[in-house]
Amino acid sequence: MQGRMRHFALFGNPVGHSLSPLMINAAFGAMGVRAGYESHRVENLELAVRMIREKPLEGVSVTLPLKGAIMAFLDEVDDDARAIGAVNTVTNDLGRLRGSNTDWVGLSAAIEEHVPLRGRTFAVLGAGGAARAAVHAILRAGGTPIVFNRSRDRAESLSRWFSCETQPLANLGTVEADVLINATPVGMHPDIGESPVDGRHLARFEWVVETIYNPLETRLLREARAAGCGVVTGLAMFVRQGAEQIRTWTGLEPPVELMTRVVRTTLAKDRGQGPG
Repeated sequence: MQGRMRHFALFGNPVGHSLSPLMINAAFGAMGVRAGYESHRVENLELAVRMIREKPLEGVSVTLPLKGAIMAFLDEVDDDARAIGAVNTVTNDLGRLRGSNTDWVGLSAAIEEHVPLRGRTFAVLGAGGAARAAVHAILRAGGTPIVFNRSRDRAESLSRWFSCETQPLANLGTVEADVLINATPVGMHPDIGESPVDGRHLARFEWVVETIYNPLETRLLREARAAGCGVVTGLAMFVRQGAEQIRTWTGLEPPVELMTRVVRTTLAKDRGQGPG
């Protein structure tokens, strides 16, 4: 490793549970990048954004609950992040702060390893940030999303935003779709006994995609395997969105396999505390 020390960070509240620092610092070490990545619990977003310029931080990952709010403090937001309505990546370009979103990139990459997005129909569970990233990824690739959510108002709001179809969650057992994506937190640690879907409906889908990475295999994925579905884990999305952040900040190719191994090993040891 040579050159000056470069600084990166995670902004959110809470952030103590996040495995992003472990994963990204391991990647920097393997890449020979002299850099540190640390987490910051943000109480005052305006002050936190000022710190990006003053420290300075070259790049910041943004997690809940700041992904939407931070957009107002940035100099530039790219088209994808604006379409999703959320920024999870900030790049400091000589004091000019640019916002982007790698959640949709990570989800696309994780799914495309197994099944193409183009021409497929996706049942998307949820209406929050993960669902918005999923719908954007599907539409951008030429797929068809159908949104299902317990809250009709939230589902219809997302539907109007993206001009896509929405249906009541009760209709999931009759929908014609190739892939099911869980973009809700149902089944996340510590509530690992829960599933967002009645297991009897899973056999109608070829693939089931999870956005939760802790636990490594949710009840939904276990039941999907038992029903004969192919599965895509939330770990794949988490690692790939982080890898895209590293590419954005450094222009270098990150060690995806190492990043995956670091997170998987850590979760297997201690079960972690949640997403981030």
